[in-house]
Amino acid sequence: MSPLNAGCAALLLVTAMVGPVHGQSLSFGDGANGPIEIHADNGIEWQQSDSRIQARGNARAVNGDVQVRADVLSAYYRETEDGGTEIWRLDAEGDVAITSPTEAAYGDRGVYDVDNAILVLSGDDTVRLIAEGGEITAEEQLEYWQRRQLAVARGNAVAVREDKTLRADVLAAYFSADSEGRSRIQRVEAFEGVEVTTAEEVVRADRAVYDVDRGVATLIGTVRISRGDNQLNGCEAEVDLESGVSKLRSCSNNDDGDNRVRGLIQPEAVGRQ
Repeated sequence: MSPLNAGCAALLLVTAMVGPVHGQSLSFGDGANGPIEIHADNGIEWQQSDSRIQARGNARAVNGDVQVRADVLSAYYRETEDGGTEIWRLDAEGDVAITSPTEAAYGDRGVYDVDNAILVLSGDDTVRLIAEGGEITAEEQLEYWQRRQLAVARGNAVAVREDKTLRADVLAAYFSADSEGRSRIQRVEAFEGVEVTTAEEVVRADRAVYDVDRGVATLIGTVRISRGDNQLNGCEAEVDLESGVSKLRSCSNNDDGDNRVRGLIQPEAVGRQ
């Protein structure tokens, strides 16, 4: 074990053999060939027996425009065939934040698998992802699959954009790059316990797909639209979150043969709207 500048600010440059760039995203170590900079206030240890570099105290790892911050950072490395070294895993513990020019993710613990370009964040309370197109939080964990441009939030996952909220057990957010190469959320898929909330209504269903560009959510499976004391039930709905217009469709293959949309309208409630 070799301590480097223990007890004071430290900087270490680690040469990383890395892969191709995929836009300005939360990719760490999957960008242009070059060094990863590791900074720490309380020193850096080079633990050669474990092939690990550990930084403590306001630790930061920087690769291009992407930065990882945490109380403790552990970078695991290995030798390459040409005699060099490459980092294959990065662990972060305590007040974790990973940021790029267009996205930011926060949690209590994080593991970045450089080989597969997968970031997994977990937290004692919530984990959070902020990107152009909305903010996503979850109680269990957040996975960021960089090569697939996909983020998966698990456990009471919530996506918020302005005054609209999409909630489900699992949310899968798909990203795309704009004309300037900036990453943004393009589509969100929701699974189990789906709930869409606007200023005027709540829509519940089994599954949903939210088209961010169009501002339209399509919900399927036991759909219930509630507005005040009024309720409509069907099998599929299209909710325009921009205009506030909801369209409910009937079921096509109910076992009992009753495919009609059902509703419960309270006259006194209609009068109050």
